[in-house]
Amino acid sequence: MSGLKYWLWLTTRQGLDSAGVLTVLDYFVTPERAYYADREEYDQLPLSPKARAGLCSKELEGADRILADCQRLSLRIMTLRDGDYPERLRQISAPPAVLYIRGRTFDFDEEAAIAVVGSRNPSQYGEMAASKLGMELASGGALVLSGIAEGLDTCAIKGALKAGGPVVSVLGGGVDVPYPAVNRYLYEDVAAAGALISEYPPGTEPKGFHFPRRNRILSGLALGVLAVECQLHSGTMSTVRHAMDQDRDIFAIPGAIDAPMSEGTNWLIQQGAKLVTRGEDILEEYRSRFPGRLGRRELLSAQAAQQRLEDLEREKPAAPMEKAKPVEEKQPPLERVPKAEQADRFTDDQLAILRALGEESRSAEELVEQTGIPARRILSALTMLQVSRAVEEGPGRRFFALLRLET
Repeated sequence: MSGLKYWLWLTTRQGLDSAGVLTVLDYFVTPERAYYADREEYDQLPLSPKARAGLCSKELEGADRILADCQRLSLRIMTLRDGDYPERLRQISAPPAVLYIRGRTFDFDEEAAIAVVGSRNPSQYGEMAASKLGMELASGGALVLSGIAEGLDTCAIKGALKAGGPVVSVLGGGVDVPYPAVNRYLYEDVAAAGALISEYPPGTEPKGFHFPRRNRILSGLALGVLAVECQLHSGTMSTVRHAMDQDRDIFAIPGAIDAPMSEGTNWLIQQGAKLVTRGEDILEEYRSRFPGRLGRRELLSAQAAQQRLEDLEREKPAAPMEKAKPVEEKQPPLERVPKAEQADRFTDDQLAILRALGEESRSAEELVEQTGIPARRILSALTMLQVSRAVEEGPGRRFFALLRLET
């Protein structure tokens, strides 16, 4: 346990990213030797001035606090030098030096792990496909990986859990910080049946720049990545790009040629991704490599699968009814708030949200990514904006502004 605190010290230095941590380890071999080094030795490393200054800070209170939190929450801390650190992940560019794990510890190198990714704002077709494929993959013995965002991540996870399989979710914040908040019970289900994994210490609020970094771990733990629905420029495509760089297999579900959410998946198929319409299309690629894993369960019959999908559909919360759009001429003009009054009426967080919303509707998760503000502060600011009638929540838990900020 005493050696772990030096890993935590090293991986929480300001200005030091994953690549920087590896640079330090290559030079000093162990975090403890890096801790006891001096400024002259740090100056030998190709690091930014901010990173060198971070290494010169020798306080261990933060590391001790993380250790105490992990003990209290029963979290496993896995380091890059541990014998059971996944070799798949170790081989990627800039692997995380530390992983925080809530739930089971998997031998990923012996798992037919498939990452299922897709849009947060899917079509009904996408929701059906993600649930179906998640269920069929888990039923066939694959380990389903995903994030835990609203939309297709949630559908794939619920489908896999419904099939009785374990699920692993890789997070953009601490494993004890449910995000989005609406998925807090799903967090518990995943931790109970599988694992929640993050490179960020417990208590870390998810921030926008965390998610692209998270995506390299999601694809790095997997043999292949399945894109269900996505646009060409999206977080899903970020994960796919990492998968390509890591030489992972790419699978995609086809969609209608005029469907915006199928633009990315159809393009991937054009580029050589394997077209997938059922779980078996993926399982057959790995059965000879993992005969024990992928042959251990009898696949669900079509009737049983359909029944479980119908159960999932019934479990979904009822969506708010769409409001009829008012006639354009009768729509009252939106209030415009002069720049001089904005600071008096709204906090900095509220102003950032209003600017991010503009004339669009966005989910809380999208606002976190766009503004870089932690999730709890976003949710708190949204509540106050709704109370003051500056923001309204619409169908699909998407928010839109009821006023405009003058610039």
